[in-house]
Amino acid sequence: MSNEHTPLLTSGVCGLATATCGMAPETSPESSPQSSPAPPNGDPRRLNTFFGVMVPTILSMFSIVLFLRTGFVVGHAGLLQGLLMVVVAYIIISLTILSICAISTNGAVKGGGAYYMISRSLGPEFGGSIGLMFFLAKVCACGEYVLGLVEAILDVFGSDPEGVRVLPQGYWYTVLYSSVILLLCLIVCLVGAHIYSRTAFVILIVVTVSLLSVFISSVAVIPKSFNITHPGPGNMTQHFNASYTGYSAKTLRDNIYSGYSLDYSTNSIMSFATVFAVMFTSCTGIMAGANMSGELKTPSVSIPRGTIVAVLYTFTVYVLLFMMVAATCDRTLLIQDYGFLQKINLWPPFVTIGIYCASLSAAMCAMIGASRILHALAVDHLFGNNPHTYFLQQSVVFAGQLNAIASLVTVFYLLAFAAVDLACLALEWASAPNFRPTFQYFSWHTCLLGILSCLVMMFVINPVYSSGSIVLLLILLLFLHYRSPTSSWGYISQALIFHQVRKYLLMLDVRKDHVKFWRPQVLLMVANPRSSCQLILFVNQLKKGGLYVLGHVQLGDLDSLPSDPVQQQYNFWLSLVDKLGVKAFVDLTLSPSVRQGTQHLLRITGLGGMKPNTLILGFYDSCIPEDFFLQDSAFCSASTGQGTEEEEEYNFGVDLPSLQAHFPPVRHVESPRWLSSEEYVGIISDALKMNKNVCLGRYFFQLEGEEKDSKVDGSNRTIDVWPLNLLQPDSCDYEDVCSLFLLQMACVLNMSSRWRHARMRIFLNVETKSGSQGWVVNEETFRELLKKLRIRASIKIVPWDSVVQHAQSLSEDFLTAVNSMLIEHSLQAAVRFLYLPRPPAHPSQSQQYISQLEAVTNRLGPTLLIHGVTPVTYTDL
Repeated sequence: MSNEHTPLLTSGVCGLATATCGMAPETSPESSPQSSPAPPNGDPRRLNTFFGVMVPTILSMFSIVLFLRTGFVVGHAGLLQGLLMVVVAYIIISLTILSICAISTNGAVKGGGAYYMISRSLGPEFGGSIGLMFFLAKVCACGEYVLGLVEAILDVFGSDPEGVRVLPQGYWYTVLYSSVILLLCLIVCLVGAHIYSRTAFVILIVVTVSLLSVFISSVAVIPKSFNITHPGPGNMTQHFNASYTGYSAKTLRDNIYSGYSLDYSTNSIMSFATVFAVMFTSCTGIMAGANMSGELKTPSVSIPRGTIVAVLYTFTVYVLLFMMVAATCDRTLLIQDYGFLQKINLWPPFVTIGIYCASLSAAMCAMIGASRILHALAVDHLFGNNPHTYFLQQSVVFAGQLNAIASLVTVFYLLAFAAVDLACLALEWASAPNFRPTFQYFSWHTCLLGILSCLVMMFVINPVYSSGSIVLLLILLLFLHYRSPTSSWGYISQALIFHQVRKYLLMLDVRKDHVKFWRPQVLLMVANPRSSCQLILFVNQLKKGGLYVLGHVQLGDLDSLPSDPVQQQYNFWLSLVDKLGVKAFVDLTLSPSVRQGTQHLLRITGLGGMKPNTLILGFYDSCIPEDFFLQDSAFCSASTGQGTEEEEEYNFGVDLPSLQAHFPPVRHVESPRWLSSEEYVGIISDALKMNKNVCLGRYFFQLEGEEKDSKVDGSNRTIDVWPLNLLQPDSCDYEDVCSLFLLQMACVLNMSSRWRHARMRIFLNVETKSGSQGWVVNEETFRELLKKLRIRASIKIVPWDSVVQHAQSLSEDFLTAVNSMLIEHSLQAAVRFLYLPRPPAHPSQSQQYISQLEAVTNRLGPTLLIHGVTPVTYTDL
């Protein structure tokens, strides 16, 4: 016998190849010198909550809306709907902030901001896709802020009251000015990004002074009127009379309700959705503090505290500012002049400087944030090298108007926020013991509500953009999932799968099993995969959606070993499963004998209702096994050491050369046998005593077309079934449990993808010498049985009178005659299913039993000997 020729059990104490990690050491964004310049004192973590989180978050949330779009929102939506927009927007971001705080307080946070936190919490699929969505959102936001800045510049320097143009205006001039400002931002970010972080506090002071001047002016400035002009259709000029009334109850009443009208910058009628899209851009800066995680002294404390305070502060400012402009400016002024705050200020340059500082600060913050996120993605090898962020932002400014891209920016940010909430929800639902954030003011309800609110507002704003962005996110998820980047961060998908599988395994009650839902659940014992791959691939077609486990026994005694050698082997076996493309689990054990080890696996393999009901062994014969690794091109490439870098890093550090080296060479003629015939037959007997069905596979190395990439559909194949016990000629029962199990297994194979078009033939052995026609009745009975079982097969009648006459004591002549009969009728079949007799009770007859099986199947080709002990067929509905 060759216990390696077809898989059986073990090859003894094999030489173990050391697993080498094919991955590069984990590199995080903060470890790269380009990711974040260290301060002069050499300590990269020196920022506290105020300077590191509050200041950048407040500046990012003020951005352009504070000075340039407050009147736009109140003028079109009215005070009530405007405040409703603020409340809705802040509810959405508050729910997302709870998720960010939970993730950021669940361990040490390093550089990389929100991307780092999400990727390390959820793994590369979610982290990479959400990170890229944040990148795209920041790219679009940067372009929007630059367009807002250009708008403010042209409002002051575009034309003189006397008609003398200082800066020419028009679409292409707007694109030109935006490009110049983007280039200046790029130079600042490349030459000294630290300059921005150092001056952020000064910028906040300037913006605060400008804001205070607005509130002071609302009380100090006397009412006045304005003549506003806009280019109209053709060469016409539109004139509007607007007024600043100061605090007036009449003005407040006029502005209390909505009055959506034409937007002069885009020449389109506004609605709740389009105005909300513009307003929401003021709420997209909540990640600015989180993005400074690499520079914070205590990020897990600073990020939650600083972000929440910044949000409360900006919310208060926006509410007060909305109420102020609604009570002091008529609707025409609010709608027709974005820069009206300059005109009603005690000293207009206050507001002008504030607009420039806020817009420029927000643009540089978005550019730096986008670059950091994409650099972090590139360092993590998720999307290759870092492309030029500048050119992507440059493409955004071709929109020409801030309001034109507001919807796209808002949709991207809403989707990114929904993804963050989804990340936190997944961590909460996974119930992993290590997810225990110190921030406790969240739950799965807040996460789910955050997801739903983001998705609803996305589709309210723009269904087309929303659908496209969701499709993009799903494509990124699928790309990263199938690309399977190896990481040591952990995979949230695995945690969720574990949680659900455990729940459903508990629901899978073995007491509720029914024969009509029976399926093979196979434990295939493998000694050495080098000589067993064809059988492994064949059995993969036999499982019919059931459990499939590759078992292996390592000979040894744990008492005499320093550690368990089995634990070091799992990665190699799992890599083999991936390489062969079979849907199988792996279960290994250490035992003093193969028989004891097999008993262990039969008892403990599986869980709950998913336990093996069928044991498959390789045949015990004297054939010299062939090395499948030397025949398959994929395995051969490993031996040359010329695999690609991607191949060498696949499967968690197990490259192809290591996989080759781990499994020992196939057995030679002189090699000692690790398994005796008595032990082999004892394994069969043990399985039957444990009420397990048993299959023995022989000659499967000759089976063609079973490679994992094979497209063979079986149309040229034949499956032959011999349901009679050929070693018991006096038996004529074709409907016993074993025979029906034989038919069921053949039918299962015929239903598989690669054998569905194969022809199935069933051979009935009959004796004709008595002249009785009883076998005709038996044939009709059998045909009726096949009809009830819905098995499509042709029936072949084989007279075997000449065989039976040699049946005394199963003589050698009888065995030879049976073998000749099988060869005559089934030599051309692709695979044969034969009845496996029950093994002898006494161990002394084990060798004789094996010899009989060997003689019957000699030179047959791929053959499966089967003994079934459980009912598996059902004729009722």
